[in-house]
Amino acid sequence: MVYDPAENPDSARRGAIDPDPAVTPGLDKGGQVQIGDTPPESAQTSGLSKPEEPLHSRFPPTGVAALLAIVGVVIVFGVVIVGLVLMIL
Repeated sequence: MVYDPAENPDSARRGAIDPDPAVTPGLDKGGQVQIGDTPPESAQTSGLSKPEEPLHSRFPPTGVAALLAIVGVVIVFGVVIVGLVLMIL
């Protein structure tokens, strides 16, 4: 199929979205790109499909719980070490 701008004058101004591989320079038989060539421009989607959610500026509750658990374990170890040292003396 050969692109004919006379069939659709609007597309002639924009150019073909997916160029015909038979008439596109730089393509091998079957539409493969030759080594070292850049493929022809094709339809693309740019931008995000939906807006990104805003970043949260507060610390999550699970993080607070993890920090409290770590602090508790450190305190327990400290108490055990102090108790063992006092038993030796």
